[in-house]
Order: sequence, then C-alpha cells, then structure tokens
Amino acid sequence: MPAAALRSRLVECVGEASVSAGAPLGPLTTFGVGGPADWLVTIKTEEELLGVLAACREASVPVTVLGGGSNVVISDDGLRGAVLRLQMTRIVQPDAGHVRAEAGVTMNGLVRWTIGRGLAALEAWAGTPGTVGGAIYGNAHYGGRNIGDLVETVSLVSSDGTISRVSRQQMEFAYDTSRLKSTGEIAIWAEFAVTPAAPETLRLAARGSLAFRKGTQPLAFPSAGCMFQNPDPVRDVIPEGVPASAGALIDRAGLKGHRVGGAMISPVHANFFVSDGNATASDIHALAERARTAVREQFGVVLRDEIIFLGSF
Repeated sequence: MPAAALRSRLVECVGEASVSAGAPLGPLTTFGVGGPADWLVTIKTEEELLGVLAACREASVPVTVLGGGSNVVISDDGLRGAVLRLQMTRIVQPDAGHVRAEAGVTMNGLVRWTIGRGLAALEAWAGTPGTVGGAIYGNAHYGGRNIGDLVETVSLVSSDGTISRVSRQQMEFAYDTSRLKSTGEIAIWAEFAVTPAAPETLRLAARGSLAFRKGTQPLAFPSAGCMFQNPDPVRDVIPEGVPASAGALIDRAGLKGHRVGGAMISPVHANFFVSDGNATASDIHALAERARTAVREQFGVVLRDEIIFLGSF
C-alpha cells in the first residue's frame, strides 16, 4: 500500500491530528532518546485500535506499541512501520471487588483513582512509571510483588484483530514477563481485584512507596528503570557472599559512575543507567554491554535485559 493510501486509512481511523509521519520518539520515552517513527498513531479508543491494526495488517506494516515510554530504549535510527501510542484512559468499577483500567492509564493515575475511592490493592505502586498496558506486558514488580498477582482478567487483541478475555493464569505471568512477549497480543484493559479501605491509610502506604523510591533511585536524571533483571538463583551460579542482585554485581564490578558518552551507571543505584541529557541510545546500549561483559568476566553471571531495546542496535 502506498504511503499516501496508508496515511488516508489511518486518518480515517483516528483523525488527522493523531497521525504523524517521521515523528520523533525520544520525547515520548522516560530516557528521552531515540529516532523517529515512520508513522506515529495516537489511539484513544478500542475501536480506533482495531481499525488501525486492520489498516496496518492490510498494508503489511509492522506495529510497535508504546505506552508511557518507560522501560524502553529506542534506537537512534528510530522504528520502522507504525508506532501506536495508546492513550486509552478509561477507569471503571464494574462491581465492588474489581477495578478495570484501560491500557493507556498511567500506573500513578490508577493508584490515585483507587485511593480516592477507598479501594486497596495498588497503593504500593505509587511512583511506578509507565502505563497499565506496559505493566501487564512486563509483569512489573515492586517490593517483592508482581502486578500480575493483582490481576483477575485481561482483555487482549491479537494481530489479526481477534479479541479475547483471559484469566491471570492464562496470562503466563512470570518474573518480568507475560504471554504478550511471545504472542504479540496487545492489552486493551486489565481488571484488578480490590477491597475497601480507608483512603488515608492507603495514602500513607503510597507515601511510603514514594519515599522509598526517592531514597534509593536516581529520580533526578532521565532513565528507564532497572537495566537488568536480577539473576535467578535457580539457574545462575551466584558467587558466595554476593546478593542475587544485578545492581550488587555491577557495583562490585566497580562500575558505579562509569560512563559511555552521555550515559552513566548511577552512583545511587548501579542497576539504573541514566542520561546527563546528552546520551544517545547507542551510548546506553554500549554501556549496558560493558556492564554485562564485566559482570560475566568477574563473576561468571550473565545479566539479562530488563529494559527492552527497540529497533536496530
């Protein structure tokens, strides 16, 4: 399908203002790096999502989904095909024990919504960057818990436009992953189990979470969260006396403060890689590979990415 025809189809689905050619993606990510998208399409409803997926399918155009832009590093060359920016932001309470949030709802927005209505479950996730869709995709974790533990049902759409509702068990949640990473399905909404609680009690828990993050994470600099997954004690041989922690391994490898270009391993938390405002995606990737190599050579542990690198590196 010619570019003009594809643009026309996309505009039919979402409107002229929601379709951009060659749009820069860096400003849409928490790291602030990355080149342009061939097509950037902003999607606000389930119907728009289904229409855009159909248009891209007909044109044989690859699709990448971008939520809040956290936990990703986009190549300096950008992304080919269509980048779908989900801004589906409806939250409803279908019954007393559940809250349903669309994929584009920010995690912080969902936390505020539930606290304001005296609904407990998500208050400890205050300060979590990104969106519900991204959290479901990677089974976001905090304080020893996974977001998947709180999920009851997820609505998904496959690349052929088929919509399905699946249970927590069918989502195949595991550390930093879900079935979405293998199937290519896109989350439309997720339903969470909640219970009544006093809003002030929930606010105290949320403030505790925010304070912990502020004291342990380099929030003053652009980053994408933890760079690497923590080692798995079952399949990784961890040296005696070393915590099963990616940050601890990078720290003990002597790499805190190490730099490549404008990217640096944070002196605050060695599993956070930050930008001084001038980093490129290539700088971040090169620094990650340097840390991976140093940890493997010194401790025999191979660090696995938690951050997703999108595009060509």
